[in-house]
Amino acid sequence: MNFQMTMPSIDPHLLQGIMSRHLAMYRSKVPFYQATMLDSLRQVWAGDHRRLLDVGGGTGVIAQAMSELFPLEEVQTVDLVDRFCPSLSVSTRQYDGKTLPFRDDAFDAATLNNVMHHVPLAARAALLREIRRVVDGPLYIKDHESRHAVDRLRLTAMDAIGNIPFGGMVWARYLDRAEWERLVAESGYRIAARAAPLQYRKGLYGWLFPNRLEITLRLERV
Repeated sequence: MNFQMTMPSIDPHLLQGIMSRHLAMYRSKVPFYQATMLDSLRQVWAGDHRRLLDVGGGTGVIAQAMSELFPLEEVQTVDLVDRFCPSLSVSTRQYDGKTLPFRDDAFDAATLNNVMHHVPLAARAALLREIRRVVDGPLYIKDHESRHAVDRLRLTAMDAIGNIPFGGMVWARYLDRAEWERLVAESGYRIAARAAPLQYRKGLYGWLFPNRLEITLRLERV
C-alpha cells in the first residue's frame, strides 16, 4: 500500500514544533504552507525509500522535517550557499551547482522543493541528469506552473515574500505545463504522477495567488 494512503495529513503545529527548533521565526508562525507542501509530496510518494537527497535545501529545515515525518532512514541536503541551520541533525553539504558530491546511485529518491524556478534555464536539464546519476529512484519536484504573464508576476511577488526574509534567491523563471514536459523528457525522465490541487492559500491571498500555481510531480526514469 502506498505511503500517502496510510498516513494522515501533516499537522501544521507538529511541523511548527520541528521548524521552530532551528528557525526562531516559527516560534510564532505556524507553517501552513510548508505543511501543505509536504502533504502534496506524500500524495505522489511511491516506494520504500531509505536514503533521500534534498537538492537546494536552503536553510535545511524542510529536509529536517522530512527526516522526522517521512519513513526515511537517512536524509542529506545540498545547496550552492551554506545557509544551513547549525542545529540540524541531517547531513548538509555545499556544492558547486554542477557536480553532486556523491557516487552513482547513492540515493533511493530525491526532492527539489521550490528550487527549479531559480535555476538558470540552460542549466536545468543538466541538473536533472546529474540528480538522475546519483539517485536510483524517483525525483519529487514541488514547484510552480504558470499559464500566462499575470501568473509570472504573481509568482515573482510570492517568491520575494517567501525568500527575502531568509536571504534566499529572488531571481526566477517559471515554466508552463508544456515547458515542464519538454524539460522532463530532455532529462531522461517521465512524469509518473501529479499531485491533486491542495489549498495553500485562501481568502484574498488565495485570490491573488491561486492555488493552481503550485504543482508537485513525481518523475521516474525512462
